[in-house]
Amino acid sequence: MSLRDDRAGRLILSLRRQGVTDARVLKAMESIDRAVFVHEKFLDQAWEDQALPIDCAQTISQPYIVGLMTQALDVQPRHRVLEIGTGSGYQCAVLSRMARFVYSVERYKSLLTEAENRLKILGIDNVFTRHGDGGQGWPEQAPFDRIMVTAASPHEPTELLKQLKPGGVLVAPVGRTSVQMLNRYTGQPDGSFQRESLCEVRFVPLVEGTAKEG
Repeated sequence: MSLRDDRAGRLILSLRRQGVTDARVLKAMESIDRAVFVHEKFLDQAWEDQALPIDCAQTISQPYIVGLMTQALDVQPRHRVLEIGTGSGYQCAVLSRMARFVYSVERYKSLLTEAENRLKILGIDNVFTRHGDGGQGWPEQAPFDRIMVTAASPHEPTELLKQLKPGGVLVAPVGRTSVQMLNRYTGQPDGSFQRESLCEVRFVPLVEGTAKEG
């Protein structure tokens, strides 16, 4: 067994103990080399269950949170999934192993370019990316079966909920403070949404518009 396999195996066992028990989620996470998505100086921590800094004052999420959100999203093989906040591309890569297509929006052009390169290195070809305002989603490609938001909205993401198919699911952190509530919204037959609060989380804020860099 390689060092990478050993570390991945230990992480997967840890996630299982914490309640991430969906076999498809665990298989997807084990198949994606997290080291591809972290800075070189953090390579020794790539398989640790912790968030790590990336460029533009953003982070690559803690694996437990990635697993928890992916499990809550209940992605099926023929689903089209919208991800808001491409970041390093790690969560996007995990989703790509479970969905038919993933559409990912990122406000930082430099982050998006780096993520696209990483996905290419891994041979992932069912992901479509866009530089834009994540809060506006991707209306031209809507509706989606599932939507995941990896930045904290200060209020319920009504614009994104409009882009869900009937019966679809959206998972997002919501809150105005440094600690937010991870919510799952499930579409109902009458067009409303059932909201379920899963746990407290810490995410960078969902900011309007695209970022000015350099």
